[in-house]
Amino acid sequence: MVHPLIGKSAPTFELPGADGETYTLTPGSKGVPVALFFYPKSGSYGCTKEACQFRDALAEKDLFKRTKVEIVGVSSDPVDKQKEFVEKQKLTYPVLSDAKGEVRKAYHVGKGLFGLAETARVTFIIDSKGTVRDVLDTTLNYSAHVKFVSKWLDKLEAEEKKVAAPSGAPAAAEPTEDTAAPEGPTAAELGRAAEAVEA
Repeated sequence: MVHPLIGKSAPTFELPGADGETYTLTPGSKGVPVALFFYPKSGSYGCTKEACQFRDALAEKDLFKRTKVEIVGVSSDPVDKQKEFVEKQKLTYPVLSDAKGEVRKAYHVGKGLFGLAETARVTFIIDSKGTVRDVLDTTLNYSAHVKFVSKWLDKLEAEEKKVAAPSGAPAAAEPTEDTAAPEGPTAAELGRAAEAVEA
């Protein structure tokens, strides 16, 4: 089933961040792509891994630096829990508290793990004009999310180059689909994920 927001403008929202300040996300306003990821629980095994993979990608991957992608994390945890999570994991991007679930509702993010997790693990890639281009919804395969964003940043960068290239100039090559095909979770990962959700 295709996500209802694909091809549409991403909703603007305001939420309290881990620092207690209100953070406003207006996709497209800065002219850079946005990777908005919703996750079940700050501090759980999979969520910690995912959050740290985004932190490391921002610090180490040229693609993330070049595209100036804005990474934003959202969960239903209260601000004090987010603050603890951000400080402990040294996260370098906004981590927001959607305690009332209003933003999850605006982005059509349901529960995860057959209703066991309050929030599904869902990542939205939004282009520099504020349009939702694609959505990855996989609660168990936490490591697929950074790969998904990388694949899309490659694609968006190629599109920008094509637009910038003078007519007659060769356009940048499209990235191949197999650059970052997310692998399915192993039985061990499924077990760990189920434990992490209950933790």
